[in-house]
Amino acid sequence: MEVYYCDNADIPQILSLYDHARQYQQQKQMVVWPAFAETTIQNEIALQRQFKIVINDEIACNWCITLEDPYIWEEKDNHDAIYIHRLCTNAKYRGLNLSHHMVTWAISFAKSIRRKFVRLDTLGQNDGLINHYTSIGFDFLGPVTLSNTTHLPKHYQQESICLLFELDVSK
Repeated sequence: MEVYYCDNADIPQILSLYDHARQYQQQKQMVVWPAFAETTIQNEIALQRQFKIVINDEIACNWCITLEDPYIWEEKDNHDAIYIHRLCTNAKYRGLNLSHHMVTWAISFAKSIRRKFVRLDTLGQNDGLINHYTSIGFDFLGPVTLSNTTHLPKHYQQESICLLFELDVSK
């Protein structure tokens, strides 16, 4: 499966995926993402930070990355990682191990820009996501209490427990 950069034509599909993810999060009684502004997505696309896997001309999986994440990773953020955010799978394509394909891509991408780690986080105590992320290669580093959420999206300000995951790609 190929991974592509997103472009502005993808924004309606990305926003729709986020809407469906929010509904799923509510149904599962998880921490719910806020509605992300279209301008946020446009900015991430302009910075080449939004990625997708496409099946049958539709986005099957979408995520964004950052190259720093000081408010979540604090002293561990040493410009040696890529950070995966808002990993979202189209419900139509669940069960195809798309997150495994994202990890394969993330390892290659991190190495190509000389980063040592691929990192991600999730909010709240979510055993299902802990099991899922560890099954695709991430080490679960445990929960942390976020100390400064002012600069983070709204859902981080409503839930202070953050679960951290890391994949060492330097091995």
